[in-house]
Amino acid sequence: MMAPFYWITSVLLTGLHQLTGEIFGVRSGWSWALAIVGLTLTIRAALIPLFVRQIRSSRNMQLVQPQVKELQKKYGHDRERLAKETMALYKETGTNPYSSCLPLLLQMPIFISLFRLLSNAAHGIGKGVLTSDQARQFGSAKLLGVHLANTFATANGNTHVRFLAGTLVVAMTATTFITQRQLMTKNMPPGARKGPYAQQQKMLLYVLPVMFAFGGLAFPIGVLIYWTTSNMWTMGQQLYVIRRNPAPGTPAAEAKAHRDSMAGKGRLLAPPLPQVEDDEPLGRRARPRPQPKKAPRSKRRNSSGTPRPRKSGPIQGGPSDRTDDSVG
Repeated sequence: MMAPFYWITSVLLTGLHQLTGEIFGVRSGWSWALAIVGLTLTIRAALIPLFVRQIRSSRNMQLVQPQVKELQKKYGHDRERLAKETMALYKETGTNPYSSCLPLLLQMPIFISLFRLLSNAAHGIGKGVLTSDQARQFGSAKLLGVHLANTFATANGNTHVRFLAGTLVVAMTATTFITQRQLMTKNMPPGARKGPYAQQQKMLLYVLPVMFAFGGLAFPIGVLIYWTTSNMWTMGQQLYVIRRNPAPGTPAAEAKAHRDSMAGKGRLLAPPLPQVEDDEPLGRRARPRPQPKKAPRSKRRNSSGTPRPRKSGPIQGGPSDRTDDSVG
């Protein structure tokens, strides 16, 4: 059943090791460590579509929590009816409560196959396309003076092994905790922080790191490199999604709105138009009636309606003639 996963893991690991071996040497621990890192990045890049579905499902689960609470109040006395109505709500909103586990579930076979592959390689046993010679090269490879197949539990008092393995265990545990915590504190609405789903997330926040801490003591250093790299990928990928596309009503959404306003995206580019008191649209408002031009004096009428006498032109006879006319 695990044979296909052994084949996929060994093909990727040996192919990447050929590339890194050209730089650091095929027997170098750095070449094998970087091959493991490349294996991790390749697998995580292939799981990006599932990660997107996980983010969407997790966001939908958060947003429907108020409706789930209403159903719990309404059908709390009838568990069968409550389960039926809850599943109907999930179907209506396109929410799959199990899709958030898909990336982790699909990584587990790769993780188990890599664990067994490296454990067997430590004893010179090849699996998949990993030959016995390559397995012996891996078994003898050292990173910072420590064999990649060593574990914290089998260090036998070796300080270097315990220090490197313990550091990777702490890094693996810390990245697991930080990834889960940033999802709960930054991308979860206040209404979704109560109820069964929130309690489940809080339980995973503390249970998973503890499980990985105890399990990591038995992991080979090569496997710890894989898991720590995978956690760092998840943390960075989730931080990018939360920053660029946060869930509505969350602290991350408020922070994004603040950044957009500071960058000018939420600001008006032009001053607002003056307010018009009239409710009539601006285009339909009647223009003011033009005032008639003032009539010339020659056309004005007096108060009795008769035309005003036109002034006579200048008298050609001069001042002496006007005097004679007035006297006569």
